[in-house]
Amino acid sequence: MFIIAFDFGTQNIGLAVGQKITLTAQPLTAIPSKNGDPNWDIIKKILFEWNPMIIIVGLPLNMDGSKQEITYRTEIFAQNLKNKFHFPVKLQDERLSTIEAKSILFQRYGFKSLIKNKIDSISAMIILESWLNNN
Repeated sequence: MFIIAFDFGTQNIGLAVGQKITLTAQPLTAIPSKNGDPNWDIIKKILFEWNPMIIIVGLPLNMDGSKQEITYRTEIFAQNLKNKFHFPVKLQDERLSTIEAKSILFQRYGFKSLIKNKIDSISAMIILESWLNNN
């Protein structure tokens, strides 16, 4: 059974897929969004292709755990996923996932690999692996 993770952003939404058997995830191609409004048809296609048992959405919190504007927009995105597609949706703390994603890309592929949509999908992978290792 597959699990899909989203790293919500106002310009790109990172995606990753993983499974509980291996506790691993792999990045998928990020989805562009306009001011946080994704192409829901693309998301629908991805969800019905993978048919995940659950959807994980990274929850961006400040380092002290407090919420910020993007946190509220992410919560709305997660609720929209649940309402539109009827999959279970869980939020996962994503603090420092972007920093870790940049580090992974830089170490593996160098400076030129630090492209925003790649970072977003690696972040989604990190979010998903964090959830897998804690559930």
